[in-house]
Amino acid sequence: MSRGLTTVTYLALFGFGSAQGVVGAFYYGAGPAPLAAVGFDVAILATCLLGAWGTRHVLGGFTPAVGWFIATFVLASGTSGGSVIITASSAGEWFLFGGAIGAMMGMVAGFTLWARRGPTGGPR
Repeated sequence: MSRGLTTVTYLALFGFGSAQGVVGAFYYGAGPAPLAAVGFDVAILATCLLGAWGTRHVLGGFTPAVGWFIATFVLASGTSGGSVIITASSAGEWFLFGGAIGAMMGMVAGFTLWARRGPTGGPR
């Protein structure tokens, strides 16, 4: 695979993780209280797993998680005026903590399942 395509792939995964964090920050409370938040948590887990699977490299699971963490950290931080986007409600906590756990699980699974290994079968 060319270096340019690899770079674009990882940038797209980073952008997709960031977009999930931004969209989730505004819609985590839609519907019954924790249902949408849990859906967003499962989505970032799936994105990390599929990113690692698709690239067959640990960075494929790491980059969407980093994008999600940056986006949600910025949106969960309060402003000088005291307003926040992600509130301390049960749905907000499910979104933040569940998403963090899902992203971490995706990164760890990507590392353990699709980490690059040396050639197999023959003597080294």
